[in-house]
Formats: sequence, C-alpha cells, structure tokens
Amino acid sequence: MSHESWRPSASINNLKRRHEITQAVRSFFLGAGFWEVETPLLSRDTVVDTHLDPVPVSLSWNPSKPSDGEPYYLQTSPEFAMKRLVAAGADAIFQITKAFRLAEAGSQHNVEFTLVEWYRVGDDLAAGIQLLSDLADAVLKRGPAETIRYAQLFQDHLSIDPLTVTPQQLRDVARQHEVSVPESFASDDIDGLLELLLSELIQPKLGIDRPVILSHYPASQAALARLDEVDPRVACRFELFVDGMELANGYDELLDAEILVERNRTNNAAREALGKPKLPEDSQLIEVMRAGLPACSGCALGLDRLVMAATGAKSIDEVIPFPTRQA
Repeated sequence: MSHESWRPSASINNLKRRHEITQAVRSFFLGAGFWEVETPLLSRDTVVDTHLDPVPVSLSWNPSKPSDGEPYYLQTSPEFAMKRLVAAGADAIFQITKAFRLAEAGSQHNVEFTLVEWYRVGDDLAAGIQLLSDLADAVLKRGPAETIRYAQLFQDHLSIDPLTVTPQQLRDVARQHEVSVPESFASDDIDGLLELLLSELIQPKLGIDRPVILSHYPASQAALARLDEVDPRVACRFELFVDGMELANGYDELLDAEILVERNRTNNAAREALGKPKLPEDSQLIEVMRAGLPACSGCALGLDRLVMAATGAKSIDEVIPFPTRQA
C-alpha cells in the first residue's frame, strides 16, 4: 500500500459537485410533495434476483461469539422496506441511501454505492416515466427524455423482434456483429442474449444528445413490475440511459403476492443453476402485498452514475471518495 493511499480517488471539486447534485435531487422531490424517509440497510429480507447479490452478514447477538449469528443482508435496494411504509400509508416518499451489491467492480460499479429511491401512490407507468424525465431534466439540464419501447429499440437497431426471436437468431446477430457469447450461457437463454446485445451494441448509443427512457421490457425481465394489461408479453418496467450508462430502473409496481412467490421461486432456481446460493423466498413484502399494497410507481436511481453523467467522469472512482478496495 503506497504512502498516498489515504487520498480520495475523487477530486475535491467533483465531491463538491456531488454535494450540489445531491441537494438538487432532494430539492426536486421536496418540491414535488414527497417526504424523505430512512429504512434499514441491514435486514433479514432481500430482493430475490438472479443477478443481484446482497452482501450476507452473520448478525450475532453475543459479542463474544461474533461469527455465531442469524443470516442478515446488506440491502441491494431499500425497496422492501419502502413498500412496507407505502402499505402503511406513506403516499409519496423518497430516500438517498447506501446500497450494496456483492462482487460489483468496474468503471460504473462499486460494492457500496448510493441510491435515490422513490414511490408515489396512484402513479402508473406513464406517470413514473414522466417523473423520472422531469428529475433528469432538473438535475442534468439536457431536456426531457426521449421515450422508446424495448421492442421498438431492437427493431430500430438490430431489425429483430425481441418478443418473438429465437435463441439461434440472437446468436446469429451476435456473430454478425462480432459479439462473443459467454460459454456459461444456456442454449435457450433468450434474456441473457438480449441483455448482451443491448449492452454491447445498443446501450453505448443511448442518451447521447438527451436522456432516453426505455420501457415495456419483456415479461421475463419484469423483476418487481406488473405485466401490461393490454399486452402481457411485456412488463411495466422502465430504465433511464444517459451517455450510454443505465442510471435508473423503475416499475409500475407488482401488487400480486402470488406472482411474487412464483417469481422468487423461478429466480432462486436460476441462481442455483448459476452456482449461487438461494435467497429467502418468504419476505415481509409478500405479507405487505397480501395486506394490500396500493397501486404505485417506484424507481431507483444510481446517484454515483448521475454525478458521472453531470461531470463527464469516466469512472465511478472519480465521483466517490474511497472505493471499496481503498476503503
């Protein structure tokens, strides 16, 4: 370790700019009638997602045996706890909080990062998209977001319909564009192939002139979004892209507990197939949905990436003081 390793990876100017952006985000939500909440970073519950890995913690209640503990998790997002508040009567809430994702490293990733997350009762997909566009415009001042559907995006860029395409057709497109498919991919992994083509061939072109919000993801990529009532092949999910980076992920929220139970089961099976540990399928969110989660839209935005977009930084290390390996 060098003698200079104590120094922050970000410049003081970038950290001051980060402060200004954080305050601008807070002002936006307060001005829109939201109120700020805090929820636990440490919980027994965690989102069951194939590709999101929480940091596991053994929480001991006996200081002399710190490794003898109950399984808890540092949260990948405050989603579950915030939905518990919404179900209890919180109608428009936001928070700026730390989140954690295991083994995240790279120019846009750090194990510990900052999320802005919000929920408003009564908002549907269109309202959720509008609010996200307004926030991006208020902070980045690059105009309202252009909106495009996932299927249309693939038609425009790769001339394929992602809702009817076969795995072989996707592999052919990858070969034509010299995109190598990881050997770990299952032969029928359509979502993995779509995500690969999106990230390699399309995403770098998104949000260059003005922000882009992509909506109506395939139903198999719904996460915690409900399915579209008009076309159940797609989910009411939307994402914000700026300068080729994904900044935010939002949903017209799933309200049906039994669908969540099934998605948890499916996601854990996919995790096991990848050699990952299963995550707890029973959660207080299921109880919340059974009790009656009101119709709402929610969204999570990476504050670090928002600061990157605002400053032109090429690495997350340029906008956070001490990355995990230096912490």
